[in-house]
Amino acid sequence: MASAREMRLRIKSVKNIAQVTRALEAVSAAKVRKAVQAVAATRPYATKAWQVLTHVAAQPGRQNLHPLLRERTAPSSALVIVITGDRGLAGAYNTNIVRFISERFDDYPRPVRYVAVGRKGRDLLVRRRKQLVADFSNLPAPPSFADVSAIGHLAVTEFESGEADEVFLVYTDFVNIARQISTIKKLLPLALEEGKGVMDLRHTSGPTAAYEYEPDLRVLLDEIIPRFTALQVYQAILESQASEHAARMVAMHSATDNARDLAGAYELQYNKMRQQTITNDILDIVGGAEALTAA
Repeated sequence: MASAREMRLRIKSVKNIAQVTRALEAVSAAKVRKAVQAVAATRPYATKAWQVLTHVAAQPGRQNLHPLLRERTAPSSALVIVITGDRGLAGAYNTNIVRFISERFDDYPRPVRYVAVGRKGRDLLVRRRKQLVADFSNLPAPPSFADVSAIGHLAVTEFESGEADEVFLVYTDFVNIARQISTIKKLLPLALEEGKGVMDLRHTSGPTAAYEYEPDLRVLLDEIIPRFTALQVYQAILESQASEHAARMVAMHSATDNARDLAGAYELQYNKMRQQTITNDILDIVGGAEALTAA
């Protein structure tokens, strides 16, 4: 059984941990607000880009409009861009993504290579002996489009060179503070029929806008499709960062509550110990007094 001194040290340590987790919760709450604002700020541009690209790529002969729209007849390899966090203390946020990848791609019929965005995902993929092509860690929060454009450029280059016949994007979609969903999206060849979230325009109503293309359609596609591919990566990173901060805030809130409960249990145990010690001392005094009286 622990001594009174050891119990006091345990109580002090647990209360210190509760202060740290409470501070981390407050920091994560502030970061969540900024991350959600960054996600919301990109949605108008992302939605309009999707409208324009959908209209352009819906022209007759879609397969021949641009190489990034063309399905490979016999795909032989796949590239997966995995977005995780750079830090831990976010509950099961990072492990859920890697587990989600394992469920989807461990038995994939084609060889799969990975691009890790985030240090935690990189470490978990290396630990599981996955083939890693590139690593993008320590991105600013929130990042600018220029900070992540290299990831989209890498995906386009891998697809155009034939190193990857399919490119997938795996990230965590931010729904709200309490809910984040692991999501997979086929990035290349661009699957226009599989849009979702803020980019899902299949249920929109009203007349379709008419566009005139200058100088011509092919030049426009050469510019807009790679940019839109990078935009999808950028939007996914913003969603993932908001999800990471939300998961960390919830995890730190739970850790704070658990630390307070543990400190309360230790204090109760310590008070019982003190009470037992005082009772024993009183019994010793009373016993000694009775012995003197009897003598």
